[in-house]
Amino acid sequence: MSDLDSANSLKKYDVSGMLKLIESFPEQAKEAALIGSRFKLPDSYKHEYANIVCAGLGGSAIGADIMRSYAADEAKTPVSVSRNYTLPNFVGKNSLVIVSSYSGNTEETLGAYKDARGRGASIIAITSGGRIQEMAKADGNACLIIPPGLPPRAALGYSFFPLLILMSKIGIITDKSKDIDETIKALENLRDKLVGAAVALEKNIAKKIASDLHDKYGIIYGGQDHIDCVVTRWRGQIAENSKALSSSHVFPEMNHNEIVGWENPKALIDKFVVVILRDKSDHPRTAKRMDISKVMMKKKAAKIVEVFSTGESLLTRIFSLVYTGDFVSYYLAILNECDPTPVESITYLKDELGKQ
Repeated sequence: MSDLDSANSLKKYDVSGMLKLIESFPEQAKEAALIGSRFKLPDSYKHEYANIVCAGLGGSAIGADIMRSYAADEAKTPVSVSRNYTLPNFVGKNSLVIVSSYSGNTEETLGAYKDARGRGASIIAITSGGRIQEMAKADGNACLIIPPGLPPRAALGYSFFPLLILMSKIGIITDKSKDIDETIKALENLRDKLVGAAVALEKNIAKKIASDLHDKYGIIYGGQDHIDCVVTRWRGQIAENSKALSSSHVFPEMNHNEIVGWENPKALIDKFVVVILRDKSDHPRTAKRMDISKVMMKKKAAKIVEVFSTGESLLTRIFSLVYTGDFVSYYLAILNECDPTPVESITYLKDELGKQ
């Protein structure tokens, strides 16, 4: 098994440089916030909407997912995320559709843009270029440009922080400048003291969790209130970076179905490692459910790992869990002896679709 404390081991498999992208995330977040603050939103967009739909896929959608979950307690306007070629039927002239495609050429998101246009909805695009930018320009729609050249999943700062600031400019949430500053500083501290490559395994929570997950099947759980989006991020990062399958679910819903499934397959259950993501915003009854479920699953799983968020603001706490998960997926990739960056299956699928 690879030595996660060895720089040579990391370089051997991380041929494409994913570690640099992950470790520079706080700096990306700072730049992204600046991009968002400098973006001049036309006054025509500053009014009340019946609903706001964020359309995107994969790494471009996860920023919108975090926004939806983060703003749930504050936004009086319904905010939802659509991962499809078409939009929900309720989208119409009183809707705002925020189309997010990092490349600007995501097939499904292009379809969603055209669908929004056909329904007369207000449209704002967030992209690094491509067809989305071309269509937004041609249609006279606002377009927030972010830097190109990254794997979409490594551009979360660009897909989230400008969107966060955009939502405050529209009036959906209040200004979050203070929370953004706290979050960036907290992520720098987390990287330097708890999860970064320079932190030894014995003190590195991300390296320890990756070691627990190696050659096991990970199951990621979290609370519905605000951590549901983080659970999705962990599963996606383990898939794309670690080239490994895992599953995810949220409390309290999993207590009404999945908890019963912890009976079979008996030959595999002792290979399951459960990671429970916890935050002080979890409903008190949900927290009790987590405690009871943990005891139940501990009797059968290989291991139960709990990861507690850190920070004062909700924004900081969410991103403390997101950032920890990103490092876990990176270290697990090294243990799996694979380059975290390439996503050959996705490339193949897009190529095949392009032929049809």
